[in-house]
Amino acid sequence: MVSEHAAQVLVASNRGPVSYTRRDDGTLDSKRGGGGLVSGLSAVDDKLWVCAALSDGDREAVRRGVSEPGVRMLDIDAAVHADAYNGIANSVLWFVHHMIYQTPVEPVFDAEFRRQWASYEAYNQAFARALAEEAGEGAAVLVQDYHLSLVPGILRELRPDLRIGHFSHTPWAPVDYFRLLPDDIGEQLLKGILGADRAAFLTRRWADAFIGCCTEILGGTGHTRIGVHGLGADADFLRRRSREADVDERMEILREQIGADRRTIVRVDRTELSKNIVRGLHAYRALLDERPEWRERVVHIAFAYPSRQDLAVYRDYTAEVQRVADGINAEYGTEGWTPVLLHVDDDFARSLAAYRLADVALVNPIRDGMNLVAKEVPVVSDEGAALVLSREAGAYEELGEDALVVNPYDVSATAAALHEALTMEPGERSARSKRLATAATALPPQQWFLDQLDALRG
Repeated sequence: MVSEHAAQVLVASNRGPVSYTRRDDGTLDSKRGGGGLVSGLSAVDDKLWVCAALSDGDREAVRRGVSEPGVRMLDIDAAVHADAYNGIANSVLWFVHHMIYQTPVEPVFDAEFRRQWASYEAYNQAFARALAEEAGEGAAVLVQDYHLSLVPGILRELRPDLRIGHFSHTPWAPVDYFRLLPDDIGEQLLKGILGADRAAFLTRRWADAFIGCCTEILGGTGHTRIGVHGLGADADFLRRRSREADVDERMEILREQIGADRRTIVRVDRTELSKNIVRGLHAYRALLDERPEWRERVVHIAFAYPSRQDLAVYRDYTAEVQRVADGINAEYGTEGWTPVLLHVDDDFARSLAAYRLADVALVNPIRDGMNLVAKEVPVVSDEGAALVLSREAGAYEELGEDALVVNPYDVSATAAALHEALTMEPGERSARSKRLATAATALPPQQWFLDQLDALRG
């Protein structure tokens, strides 16, 4: 049954643009989210965002009928969501696409995996049914990411009239690694995405990997068109927000912590396993060890915001980041110099303050769909920042020419790149930073979304 107020543009994602928390008095507090998708969707009227209720507050909002215009939140059983989100999406599909399994001991695809996979199927079916109900005749539906890989195929069966797109915000695994998945599961994932009229990716590399998997496993991509849309930084928002009073306040605090006449190496990440924070810290330690002239003269500002702390492996990784940072400070720190300023509590204004102060930005992921930090720092940095960038970040495709590019596993080479970045002539650093900022903002979020919508309808 199609909704009476059928939408012409629909977006489906695990996380929506709003979240709810329950106050002590029983009332609900709502909070708007940010990010590229939220910014991109602001360019479109007559839209509906279908998302999951992620918290008890969200579920209570659904039960009470509390919602925002243009948002439908699905109250999927909490146990089903946990299996689908933590058990499959974040503990299997994320690991495959980022190629970060310790293959001597994992993965193990057993009866428990199959039980969780059934929840992933149910989760995707719930989204597909909701989209089928809400979409107007011939509407455009843009399905987001690895959480909802099965939705296009299911939705195609329910509503063949719709224009369906799927966008992957992560890398896509090359075929040999993708085939770690059980054969039937790999086929089901590929066929699910190929239910879309168009499947799109952040870089040509990830698109080609998907095509390679489809060709090897299914014999081709069928009638599905493949596209590439490299999400850029929102320059107007970043430049405006980074000049607000709370950012200035945090800059003063950071300046005091850094000390006078010291250089800064900045990184801002969530503590995801793919971000390679620990090797980045080891590279900084190697810089201090091999280049003693930098002792007392440089500070590594490392913001590592906790992510997925309901998974033990992420808690352990966050603890290791803290341990290594503490070790560097204990070994090299002096009364007037703290080599690593590590913060693990999320503070966007403080991140922008660090961007503005950055002499060097370190972005060294093991593997990343894009990495917007690499694009944001050159836009915001006051004096222009040198960028040390992993060749495994999607952003490398657009920024590699003006960055200092590193193999993310090579700690010694990363330390050498940090030294090169710190000693770069100011004129060259500024010129590179300006070119990086231009490339980084070539496809801002609103245009990124509209390009996908136009391509889907075309």
